[in-house]
Amino acid sequence: MLILLPVCRNLLSFLRGTCSFYRSTLRKQLDHNLAFHKLVGYMICLHTAIHIIAHLFNLERYSRSRQATDGSLASILSNLPHQENYSWLNPIQSPNTTVVYVTFTSIAGLTGVIITMALVLMVTSAMEFIRRSYFEVFWYTHHIFIIYFIGLGIHGLGGIVRGQTEESMAENHPHKCAEFFEKWDDPASHCKPPQFEGLPAESWKWILAPGILYIFERILRFYRSQQKVVITKVVMHPSKVLELQMHKHGFSMEVGQYIFVNCPSISNLEWHPFTLTSAPEEDFFSIHIRAVGDWTENLIRTFEKQYSPVPRIQVDGPFGTASEDVFQYEVAVLVGAGIGVTPFASILKSIWYKFQHADQNLKTQKIYFYWICREMGAFAWFNDLLASLEQEMEELGKVGFLNYRLFLTGWDSNFAGHAALNFDKANDILTGLKQKTFFGRPKWDNEFSTIATAHPKSAVGVFLCGPQTLAKSLSKCCCQYSSLDPRKVQFYFNKENF
Repeated sequence: MLILLPVCRNLLSFLRGTCSFYRSTLRKQLDHNLAFHKLVGYMICLHTAIHIIAHLFNLERYSRSRQATDGSLASILSNLPHQENYSWLNPIQSPNTTVVYVTFTSIAGLTGVIITMALVLMVTSAMEFIRRSYFEVFWYTHHIFIIYFIGLGIHGLGGIVRGQTEESMAENHPHKCAEFFEKWDDPASHCKPPQFEGLPAESWKWILAPGILYIFERILRFYRSQQKVVITKVVMHPSKVLELQMHKHGFSMEVGQYIFVNCPSISNLEWHPFTLTSAPEEDFFSIHIRAVGDWTENLIRTFEKQYSPVPRIQVDGPFGTASEDVFQYEVAVLVGAGIGVTPFASILKSIWYKFQHADQNLKTQKIYFYWICREMGAFAWFNDLLASLEQEMEELGKVGFLNYRLFLTGWDSNFAGHAALNFDKANDILTGLKQKTFFGRPKWDNEFSTIATAHPKSAVGVFLCGPQTLAKSLSKCCCQYSSLDPRKVQFYFNKENF
């Protein structure tokens, strides 16, 4: 019942954006939708294992009861004929029938095997390694959930779980007649052989409502994906990063949101999420795509071809994320790792426009921006944006509003020596910006300590788009450097989840 709800992205975006009830702490829980989805998946696996083991024990007991010749109650119940007037109880119809035969010839057994195999495929292909390295495998096998839900809906139709009929219970009290089972055939006995019926299927009742909701979700996604998208500009950046600027009628976005993109010439079924790098104030929306797998490499290769028509792109979204709340904090800390800088590019662009139009409603007073990259060429993606922000802050006399730091984690010794010799120059030799590039990784304890000292009574929102290891470090620092006094500095950790 619960497994589909966390992936109804339009529903979550609706709750985030329009329901004021969710503008409190509860709204932040919506950002953990995928974690909840995984947790429900693990619980389904656990209870599936319990369910299967219990049925294996049941079938073994059925088999022993059918083969028994001791005249016990279990033996007599197992030998009730498979006829209408004496409805059966034991699904194993003869002593020669095996458990395997019953499993593959009954509705419950066959659907049980099918949905168990589907579950195993979905869970194994959703492991982190496969999802990151072979996204297509994860994408296709995860859609076996359709078979899983259909099988689950009809799993109980065979009536293999049976109970005594109400009429039979009225004539034969179970507790009283069970003691005199040897006299059931005696006309003088008040107890007659009991009659049983298959219990009605129940699982469809639990999955019907979320199933209908998910179908409406997919219809809405399909409708939006069919709307025409016009690609207005294509830019190839260093380190194999493709920038697409697009226009779509009626498209409206907020900072930090993301869209799903499909390219039919590559695959009709694959949809991949990308964070929007444009600002809501711009008359287009843009994404930056880095080559990290077969689909993205094929897409970049397609756009690199000269003298060929621009491939058609389909877009679904936008959908909300934690970064939407960045302007709700007095102080914001933005941490991007590699291409994970994309949501913060949208935020920084929006800030630039807000300063251009002298927006008086901007609550945020200070932004700390950290960008950690492995490749030197990666900083070129948003060099112009950072240079524009530097110039804008100087002209408005707000140099202290944006404190940004760029960290390079991969370099050779020759370049490091060259950078050291030119350290005294006004602009950084790598980026051309006034802010110097740091070599290595940030020392987060020092950074958080400095921020906590500079803003002793502020609510600080920490936003990350990056790997899980970095998320653990930042989450730990948020707890460590938040004051026990709620009136003093508090750090709130937020992470992008797709």
